[in-house]
Amino acid sequence: MTEGVGKEIAVEGVDPRELYGPQNAYLDEIRAKCPSLKIIARGSSLKVLGADQEVSRFEKHFGALVAYYAKYGHLSSQVIDQCFAEGYSAADKPLDKDVLVYGNNGMIIRARTKNQQRLVDLYEKNDLLFAVGPAGSGKTYTAIALAVRALKEKEVRRIILTRPAVEAGEKLGFLPGDMKEKLDPYLQPLYDALNDMIPPLKLQKFIEDGTVQIAPLAYMRGRTLDNAFVILDEAQNTTLSQIKMFLTRMGRNARFIVTGDVTQIDLPRRSDSGLTRAMQILEEVKGIGRVSFDKGDIVRHPLVKEIVEAFDRRQQREELEKSLIEPKKE
Repeated sequence: MTEGVGKEIAVEGVDPRELYGPQNAYLDEIRAKCPSLKIIARGSSLKVLGADQEVSRFEKHFGALVAYYAKYGHLSSQVIDQCFAEGYSAADKPLDKDVLVYGNNGMIIRARTKNQQRLVDLYEKNDLLFAVGPAGSGKTYTAIALAVRALKEKEVRRIILTRPAVEAGEKLGFLPGDMKEKLDPYLQPLYDALNDMIPPLKLQKFIEDGTVQIAPLAYMRGRTLDNAFVILDEAQNTTLSQIKMFLTRMGRNARFIVTGDVTQIDLPRRSDSGLTRAMQILEEVKGIGRVSFDKGDIVRHPLVKEIVEAFDRRQQREELEKSLIEPKKE
């Protein structure tokens, strides 16, 4: 091996440990593609020794790899192959066009049902979307995947996730801790989805600098949300005035998705829910998309679909019995 003076190449904008892979698996693949070079990992940089021309070529391809990872948060052997092939551009689209986002630990997140795909398609044409349907149908998860993709593609500058802090049929009483600790249990499902899609250290940084914000609905009042992807989850537990307040927060270059399940209203009176009323009021407004998820979209444990169907049958029987008992109005 003919060595030049060598070069120190900084790894900027990404966590080197994630870029190098578990037990440096990706770094070993990179070394195998450049047998004429000696590549030494030094924290947030690589020391590369070899002929000047080979080092320059390596720097070009390694830069493409870093740019790809910074944009898509995902690496694989196939990506490394392409990055170190001649003519590869870091601006290329991800290898699988159907992928919404590459999650952690090699997870590939894509639309898995017809209505999840419909939500993805309508997102391209509408700045406001309503996604309504049963538990487990992927409404919120798909919406968050779209938000993470928009952030990575620099379509928006921040993600804001919110839901009303309404107890699900329980009285939890006093909760210890500061405001964040009191509210986090209500918002945990949103954290769970984000933890699938953004590396933990990067997510923590995003939360600290405000790139990702997770807050109860009451905290939205008075704000104007510009350059943001905003998701209101569990919207069936908002009143009409609350959902109006939320929708009127929309600022410049903002994308809003509202998700909810009208069969799981936890308000004191079911009639107080503003979700279906808001959808009716806005029915004729252009620029608003609507997706109705159903039992066929449920992607949790197979029993979840059976549970939803059983409760639906019970509700239908109760409504029929109620209509037969109530006296007819003259």
